[in-house]
Amino acid sequence: MSFLTIGHRGVMGVEPENTLRSFVRAEQAGMDAIELDLHLSKDGALVVMHDADVDRTTDGSGPIAELTLAELRELDAGDGERVPVFEEVLDAVSSPLQAEIKDVAAAKALAEVMLRRDLAGRVEVLSFHDEALAEISRLVPGVRTALVADRWGADVVDRAKAVGAGALVLNIRHLTLETVERAHREGLRVIGWVVNTQDHLRLARALNLDGATTDHPEIRRTGRFTA
Repeated sequence: MSFLTIGHRGVMGVEPENTLRSFVRAEQAGMDAIELDLHLSKDGALVVMHDADVDRTTDGSGPIAELTLAELRELDAGDGERVPVFEEVLDAVSSPLQAEIKDVAAAKALAEVMLRRDLAGRVEVLSFHDEALAEISRLVPGVRTALVADRWGADVVDRAKAVGAGALVLNIRHLTLETVERAHREGLRVIGWVVNTQDHLRLARALNLDGATTDHPEIRRTGRFTA
């Protein structure tokens, strides 16, 4: 299998993260897949945003869970972009997606969209939360999932297998060859994040990773030629 390059929140190094503009730019750059993050609004909308509150990435303030979709729509998410909902991303780009469940409560809403639009083949579901992956696997037959971790213990491979995940998405700064080799022996793919420098790209190759998540579109181009 070829080395996959995944756009992080679109291509957040050059466009406002988790916006339609960022996702379209990632697709134009030829990213193999696009990663995004999901929360639920106060009225149950499946909102695309990384943080639990809107303070860092918009001109508003407060938790997403305490704002309605209408209130979220009034915010500037960067360069005049609006906060999108998941289905708008599905319509804006045709690329494969990695949908990361940030709020465990979003698993059910995501499952409903995936079933209605038959997305098991297009959308891989990611989460730091084991219970979110277990829930989406229960609700969506054939869904592909990946366990995300920043720091982890020796049980990370066992955790992934316990919830039926097919991959690990791990912070490249803490990755070791031992972890990668154990995951591969157990049939799990390993993606490193966030790979934004040539040094990290060389490390990703040296660790024999299956792919890398990056903020910058040029990583895809140079990654094709980095041994």
